[in-house]
Amino acid sequence: MVFCIKKIISLQIIDLLSEMLESSAKFLKCVRCGSKLELDVFKSDQEIDEGILECVKCNLEFPIIEKIPILWDDFSNYLSSRKVLGGKLYRLANSGKMKSFLKFSLSQIKLINNDRTALEERWSKIYQNNKSSKFYSIIKKNLNFIAKSKLVLEYGCSIGIITSSLAECHDMVFGIDRSFSALRYAKKSSKNNLDYIIADSLSPVFGKLQFDLILALNILELIEPLDLLKHISKQISTGYFVISDPYDFDRGTNSVKKPIDEDTLRTNLLNLGFKISSKTKNPSYIPWNLKLNPRATLNYKVDLIICKK
Repeated sequence: MVFCIKKIISLQIIDLLSEMLESSAKFLKCVRCGSKLELDVFKSDQEIDEGILECVKCNLEFPIIEKIPILWDDFSNYLSSRKVLGGKLYRLANSGKMKSFLKFSLSQIKLINNDRTALEERWSKIYQNNKSSKFYSIIKKNLNFIAKSKLVLEYGCSIGIITSSLAECHDMVFGIDRSFSALRYAKKSSKNNLDYIIADSLSPVFGKLQFDLILALNILELIEPLDLLKHISKQISTGYFVISDPYDFDRGTNSVKKPIDEDTLRTNLLNLGFKISSKTKNPSYIPWNLKLNPRATLNYKVDLIICKK
């Protein structure tokens, strides 16, 4: 986990950072019953490298591997579509406790033909190769006017391009994504006020916690849009919501059931109590060019909305 404890000679400073560890852990809740989690550390250095978060009520366990907590309601189900990843996690595990946990979890998985491990690794590398895309600089520029916030969350943060930037000017920033490969890369530029979590975007990872700023960039085709909007609306009582999308919903069998367009998105945001900024009331066409390989590039025109409650 990110909850960093630096090796500093001053005992007073060490105590302060220990409190930071404790307060950060308290942000997370059991995604099944919403209860608090207790931390059992197996390995730590400057960060918690390996351990278990256990629900105090239902005793559901969530592993922390390679400094990344995986808060999935059913960890074996998560591995069912990522069996190859499961084997890699087992090899990465250092402690006997973690190896036993992973061995049992792998024994409970259901066989699924389409393993997502290679796909998630491929897209992690694509995003790494496109970090300098003009799209991200435009998004960062649009975020500059938002005042310093105490709590910030980005859904679908991938390798942390925007999340890491947000941590430079806000107090505490969280990034959520499904891809272990992406978050493992994101962790290379970790900061004391930045945590990455593997979770389903619609799961109650933070319980009833309220955020000052939430982002969801280009993920509407991966999650039911209306469900995501309602979920995020409940997490903001007073604050900003920044969302962008190219509305590319043609994903075959993996397509969402209720795709939306630029007008429907704005109407739903207004119905949820958000006020859309004047400069994003009309649809935008921000270029986002993703180079897939030397011969193929995706050229999107992305719509951006900044709104506030």
